[in-house]
Amino acid sequence: MSVARIAARLAALADENRAAFVAYVMAGDPDPASAAAILKGLPGAGADIIELGLPFSDPVADGPSIQRAGIRALEQGVTVAGVLDRVREFRETDTATPLILMGYLNPLLSYGLAAFAAHAAEAGVDGVIVVDCPPEEAGTLGDALDRQGVALIRLATPTTDADRLKIVAQGTRGFVYYVSVSGVTGGKQAQAQDIAPAIARVRAASGLPVVVGFGIRTPAQAAAVARVADGAVVGTALVDVLADALASGRDPVAGVLATVASLAQGVRAARLVAA
Repeated sequence: MSVARIAARLAALADENRAAFVAYVMAGDPDPASAAAILKGLPGAGADIIELGLPFSDPVADGPSIQRAGIRALEQGVTVAGVLDRVREFRETDTATPLILMGYLNPLLSYGLAAFAAHAAEAGVDGVIVVDCPPEEAGTLGDALDRQGVALIRLATPTTDADRLKIVAQGTRGFVYYVSVSGVTGGKQAQAQDIAPAIARVRAASGLPVVVGFGIRTPAQAAAVARVADGAVVGTALVDVLADALASGRDPVAGVLATVASLAQGVRAARLVAA
């Protein structure tokens, strides 16, 4: 299904007049068994869409929390091929939840772009976000993913001007990921009133839903973004809950899923409160 699965989920949520709650977790963090349990539990906890991080040794867009998550995963021996295996396992019991891989270009180049696209589609990946791959460099990757029906989801930012936005919108499928703040993940906080005009501008330029990430940590912040966007992404807050559980000897799976449930409830209630 791939791109169709993303479109179907966002359309169904739009019919319900609510935004998507998108949960980001790092593949393989903190260990294979815990990571698999978290991934399997995310839909039941309230995640409408899952972003699964591909660990990389030089994650230039990520703040310290997600950097440390990537290191933990790499120390567990997590590879691109291994992540695709985990996606296959996830699809054995869940064929409805869109799953998007988020990472960097170098591991995909090492894997081979055509092979990656084919194997990702076969595993059940719906979309790919490659944060360090600008549109001018995305032709080969985009073509490979298009042939397999997998969405290449591009990024727009507060510094993306009108001319640049036209370029970003070309070839983007599924939705546009709007980076709400300048900087890395886990830094500044998103302000819904500040990003609302930009979201409208990105929707108009792309004709696609706009999902907002970076700078969202709490149910209240997620709800505020959900009132103006088509989806809200939370990642660093979930990674921090996992890290805190590890440090204190608590169950990271339970902690992450409970936090997902709280955030998802905030998103689901957002427009009811607004109404």
